[in-house]
Amino acid sequence: MQKMMKLISGSLVAGLVLFGAGCGNGTEGKPTGTLVSISSTGEASKVPDEADISAGVVTEAEESQQAMQANAEQMEKLIKAIEKAGIDKKDVQTSGISLTPRYSSRPNSEGPNRQITGYMARNTVRITVREIDELGEVLDKMAEAGANNIYGPNFSIGEPEPLLAEARGKALDLARERAETYADSLGMKVARIVSISEGGNGGAPRPMMRAEMASADARTPVAPGETTMSVNLELVFELKD
Repeated sequence: MQKMMKLISGSLVAGLVLFGAGCGNGTEGKPTGTLVSISSTGEASKVPDEADISAGVVTEAEESQQAMQANAEQMEKLIKAIEKAGIDKKDVQTSGISLTPRYSSRPNSEGPNRQITGYMARNTVRITVREIDELGEVLDKMAEAGANNIYGPNFSIGEPEPLLAEARGKALDLARERAETYADSLGMKVARIVSISEGGNGGAPRPMMRAEMASADARTPVAPGETTMSVNLELVFELKD
């Protein structure tokens, strides 16, 4: 019995020793060299392939119901024109409907005694155009259908990830070059990247639209320019002798 207990005890001690060796002291993987923190930015540009436009109808009448009714009739024509222009229903969304009174503009007519002289009804939709080449034609068709409020366009990239990947690669290459510069100056070498954190942003020019009256068939010209997207990286490199 005592011999069996000794064998069990010996096995337990061996197991503890092996377990301790497997766990180590918790220092593996921790940087032992010099650390350098580097910020870098990469940019990539592309002609945008989508545009957002706000378009709507404003109507006025002496009575609120008349203003809303006239607006509804005109807005229905606009929606049909948008559909005929090839815009998918999922890319058309109402962004605002309002009805506001118009007051008399006589001097000293402020306060509760001001007279309501009529009402203004407004209905606006937000449209995404996915064929940039057709943007001018879409704008013209909306104007022909009675749209008297058009704002935009705001250009964007439909699938931004490939452009972000390009910007990301440029930022990483720049950070590595800077790390190599520090390492060479110190007579050291870049051992590895310890950590990376990322932030990004994108921007786009907003060219103004201008209507040219050269001919009745002329389209509204639109210049999409380029959309530039950027990625900001924060990296920590480990340098060693």
